Amino acid sequence: MLVRKTAIALTLLLGWSGTTSAGPALLFDATSGKVLYAEEQDQPWHPASLTKIMTAYMTFEALRTNKISLEQKISTSANAHAQPPSKLGLPVGAEITVNLALKALIVKSANDAAVMLAEAIGGTEEAFIVQMNDTARRLGMTRTSFVNPHGLPAPEQVTTARDLAKLTRVVLHDYPEYGSIWAMADMQVGRRRLRTHNGLLRTYDGADGLKTGFICDSGFNVVASATRDDRRLVAVVLGEYTSRDRSLRAASLLEHGFKNYGWKELFSTTTVDSLPPGVDTTAVHSIRERVASYACNGRQHAGASRARQKRLRARNRATAKAKPDSKGKSTAAAASKSTTAKSQ
Repeated sequence: MLVRKTAIALTLLLGWSGTTSAGPALLFDATSGKVLYAEEQDQPWHPASLTKIMTAYMTFEALRTNKISLEQKISTSANAHAQPPSKLGLPVGAEITVNLALKALIVKSANDAAVMLAEAIGGTEEAFIVQMNDTARRLGMTRTSFVNPHGLPAPEQVTTARDLAKLTRVVLHDYPEYGSIWAMADMQVGRRRLRTHNGLLRTYDGADGLKTGFICDSGFNVVASATRDDRRLVAVVLGEYTSRDRSLRAASLLEHGFKNYGWKELFSTTTVDSLPPGVDTTAVHSIRERVASYACNGRQHAGASRARQKRLRARNRATAKAKPDSKGKSTAAAASKSTTAKSQ
């Protein structure tokens, strides 16, 4: 923990040096809506699992109106079971409480939990999606379109940094009683401990939410919040090429906000709603070819690749020591040679 926090601190001190072609970003005060930094705030982007912020918001609404309850049990339909990871992986017919599904939605980013909640609230997933878009219009999210409740790849599922900021402000203002869930670094499901994808909850001082998202076309997204001295700031970061860059850019923006808030408060009155329009485009960007993910484009992050090669060499050496060849000699040299050949 200390090592990771020190690494973040050094990066912020020396200046974030991530990719130069970063995607949209927005930094704002969660209470007042005052904008501290904005970049391409109206550029359409795939939200990925940031979609689940809306699904959570609608779950909070259903709980407040007593349409559902936290202890109510909801079942895993064939539709929910069929969703790809990340998910809980429950069999068809299995039941969990709304409370557990909500935590799995936010902490684990479980796609099956998203569908289970959607079906429990809307009756069907399709009806829930209609409600999602109606809610988006009501909240002033004018450039957002939802076609599923989880954020899995869909060409028509788009949003903007500004729209996500509007949604986040409403979530935090209207439902502060669920703040502890957004801040959970892990959760327990049976014997399994599931960890959040939001590394800032472990590495950034004051971090208390909210949600990450990733698909190949969007890159690595995050809505990250932190509170210091009773002031809560939120950074929306879209389109980073690695999860590390996502965390570092969000941390850098938050740090900038906390250090310079006084000046911004004196000289700026711009809010998320009054911020002038950004880029004038209706085309959503895909950064699939630049994302550091083998699953997206055959590319692998250099650091991850080197770490994997090191683990393979260590495993082969351990295996060679444990299993001598027929002549009683160690096969470490042969194993090492084989691993080297594969990694070239």
